[in-house]
Amino acid sequence: MRPRSLDEILGQADLVGPAGFIRRVHAGGKIPSLILHGPPGTGKTTLGRLLARLAGAEFVPFNAVSEGVPRLREIVKTARDWRRAGRHTLLFVDEIHRLNKGQQDFLLPFVESGLLTLVGATTEHPGFEVNAALLSRSRVLQLHPMDADALREILRRALTDVERGLGSLSVTLTPEAEALIVESSSGDARRALNALEIAAELVGQGGAIDIGIAGEALQKRIPVYDTTVGYEMLSAFHKSLRSSQGDAALYWAMRMIRGGEDPMVVFRRLVAAAYEDVGLADPNAGVMATQAMQAFERLGPPEGFLPLANAILYVASAPKSNRAYLALAAAREAAGNTPDAPVPLPLRNATTSLMREWGYGQGYEYAHNHEGGYVQVRCLPEELGDARFYEPTDRGHEAEIRRIMRERGQTE
Repeated sequence: MRPRSLDEILGQADLVGPAGFIRRVHAGGKIPSLILHGPPGTGKTTLGRLLARLAGAEFVPFNAVSEGVPRLREIVKTARDWRRAGRHTLLFVDEIHRLNKGQQDFLLPFVESGLLTLVGATTEHPGFEVNAALLSRSRVLQLHPMDADALREILRRALTDVERGLGSLSVTLTPEAEALIVESSSGDARRALNALEIAAELVGQGGAIDIGIAGEALQKRIPVYDTTVGYEMLSAFHKSLRSSQGDAALYWAMRMIRGGEDPMVVFRRLVAAAYEDVGLADPNAGVMATQAMQAFERLGPPEGFLPLANAILYVASAPKSNRAYLALAAAREAAGNTPDAPVPLPLRNATTSLMREWGYGQGYEYAHNHEGGYVQVRCLPEELGDARFYEPTDRGHEAEIRRIMRERGQTE
């Protein structure tokens, strides 16, 4: 059922529609090097084949997992022969994110010279996996998961197409079964077609695929999870915590773990969020997140997920403040701007008589000798004067910190 023309491609209208990028570059007469980024079953390989046909180029597949530089050398030699014969070469690299540095460096001059038009397919984020030189010479196109309408149309085409599909079997598909396959395919056309084919084999010639048969064909649903999806879910998890949405944070945590993510990745982000987004508004949040991580290390799954849930809900529900985070950034910037500022003399320890002669420690006031254990002391370098990095909010425990600092004249 692989589409034979751009008109047959479903679900990628922004690329192959009347005003889509592919249509425009084809009209311009030259296909640039491209990286097709998208989840499985969205048409990356199909689009690569069609691009070669549109450009009148030879389609040469290369698998980054099973093939190496010797195979690339053969491709380059053949491409030179084809060029002399007036033919162009489109190199389609499946799983381009798996190209090692040597393979990427080898390809670069031939892509740059135009001997090869590179079309790479990847489920991973190209910015993380493809080197900058190769990336800068390619246009990245994003393919989206198939929507429900596109998947339904793909299934219906497969049922009626006699030449390439299941039309000769005269199999029918109930609306309930169709809905189940569409919903369970997670935008993956290949998964939907595989389920339909298995279901057709189960019912045989002239059979009817009902929801029970469809469920049997689908079996266990495997979560879609890779590096790109993982980054997106981790971001959703952190932003849910920051937004005080405990249910959503729990959901994204479980999505990541069920997808195969190391639970410690979730715990580390939870601890980071506790200190970045709750901070001193509730100092217990960081303590609880850290203790939950330690409890998981001792308990392991599934019991270890209980302290995870407790800590997620606590951090999400806690009052929020990023003032410690901002103070750190401000102090880091100040330190970078004044790398040679000397330590004020009163703050230096006078460990020798010569140091005392130089004035080390003179004028230093010992805080515990004063009422309340506090005394005004200039502790920053002279260049920074009375710079303030930390300004507490009036939320949670920071309200008490703010009160104390106000009494000391350390904040407004």
